[in-house]
Amino acid sequence: MARSARPRREASRSRTRLGVDIDPLLASAYAFHLPEALIAQHPIEPRDAARLMVVGSGAPEHHTFHKLPALLRLDDLLVLNETRVIRARLHGRREPSGGACEVFLLHPDGSAAQHWAALVRPAKKLPVGARVRFADGSLAEVTAAGEEGERSVTLHLTQPLEAFLREIGSVPLPPYVHEPVPEEDYQTVYARVEGSVAAPTAGLHFTPELLAALEARGIETARLVLDVGLGTFRPMTGERLDQHRMHAERYTIPRSCVESIARAKSAGRRVVAVGTTTLRALEGCVHDHGALDAVSDETSIFITPGFRFAVVDALVTNFHLPRSTLLVLVSAFAGRERILRAYTEAVAAGYRFYSFGDAMLLSRATE
Repeated sequence: MARSARPRREASRSRTRLGVDIDPLLASAYAFHLPEALIAQHPIEPRDAARLMVVGSGAPEHHTFHKLPALLRLDDLLVLNETRVIRARLHGRREPSGGACEVFLLHPDGSAAQHWAALVRPAKKLPVGARVRFADGSLAEVTAAGEEGERSVTLHLTQPLEAFLREIGSVPLPPYVHEPVPEEDYQTVYARVEGSVAAPTAGLHFTPELLAALEARGIETARLVLDVGLGTFRPMTGERLDQHRMHAERYTIPRSCVESIARAKSAGRRVVAVGTTTLRALEGCVHDHGALDAVSDETSIFITPGFRFAVVDALVTNFHLPRSTLLVLVSAFAGRERILRAYTEAVAAGYRFYSFGDAMLLSRATE
């Protein structure tokens, strides 16, 4: 069973610009001012026209994402997460009242395809035993209540699950996106394996032309799958990082990916993860299994300051929200002070944040 990571060495205190000691294991150490207007409401067109901030040991550099092939090293190995977002949001009617309601499928609950963990609305009117009828005659029955408003539901379908989701479901856009967005705009162009309820958003910047440009430069790519869950985006509510519990996410690392990484590492080449989801799969596998291997498992790893990275040398990622686990992760990877300085510069320069926002190329902080 996957588990949360613990720092392998005590993280030292860092110092703010005002000279006040900050404990990097406090959630408040990852707060910053983000104007709401900078939270992107729609993707930019074309996808690779997004801005790209390159953050290494020197001052940040400002580019556009389509220049990524020239910004990478020719011997880099780029690792992509080819998960695809499912139509997880289901609208139906409560029985027998007929009231409108929503069932948001999170992930399969056990081995049987008809059992799911879900969020429901209105939660108070959908206790254990409640039934939801859908337009095709299919039924969802609430069988158990879990933590933080989750429910266990059993689906009684009139058609195969894939066909049911295509007909009844819709892709769940992030809650802060208030404008309609075409479904395919919330999928990467290389999405292949259905299973996520949120997109691996760093990959949204890639286009077929950009992938072709990477190949033309001889930059190798490898692929894995991590099914992104809502737990990744759940805000931290406790005062300390060790009070936050990450939800488990399923991943599959194929043998071909492991072999590509092994060749790169043996040759001293960089492994560049596209997205925090790719990084969590790779580092979570090493943390839980002792080495990178071709496995299908789940990970609930929470990467915090002091974590020792075993696989990933550079990271392509979007700009994340204040006090989020994703901001903690990139701070552990590249250094908290470096990240917060870069974020301050990004806010001043009008960079767009979060799922449909701009991107960063980060080098791992050296110890």
